[in-house]
Amino acid sequence: MTKSKKKHDQAADAATIDTTQATQPTADATESAANDTSAETPQNAFEEKYNELNDKHLRLMAEFDNYRKRMMRERADLIKNASERVVVELLPIIDDFERSLKAMETAEDVAAVTDGVNLIYQKILTLLKQQGVTVIETENQPFNEERHEAVTTIPAPTEDLKGKIIDCVQKGYQMNDKVIRFPKVVVGQ
Repeated sequence: MTKSKKKHDQAADAATIDTTQATQPTADATESAANDTSAETPQNAFEEKYNELNDKHLRLMAEFDNYRKRMMRERADLIKNASERVVVELLPIIDDFERSLKAMETAEDVAAVTDGVNLIYQKILTLLKQQGVTVIETENQPFNEERHEAVTTIPAPTEDLKGKIIDCVQKGYQMNDKVIRFPKVVVGQ
């Protein structure tokens, strides 16, 4: 081989080496980029998971808020209309009272009118009993400050009436064992 050809081949080899070295950093850069992508992939996965969980959380909170508002609205409606059934059952008794008042205007038989009013009174008591309302017994009962309201005290006519109820000024009522109106009583002392 001639010297000039050897020089040319050496120059070509050097160029190949330079090209290889030039391409090597590109391979390293590709490897580095692959490593960067693999590093970003878990981070992206975490961000996606975070966004997904955050979205679920927000939807759950909104759903709970809607549920709470619906329950409050239903409860308000229930309280507002709770007495509807009792009022519907009371309407026929009011009709009876109206007929009774008309009959009183022209009635000559007072006993018949009294019987009619007593029947209406019994209907009201029956309605109250159906609703769980009962009269609190007071006659000759010992005074109980949790169930009775003392209006006044008077000297007991006999020794056995001391601390007991002598008279009831206003009846008291309980509904399902809860006092809804305390009886106003006179207590012997």
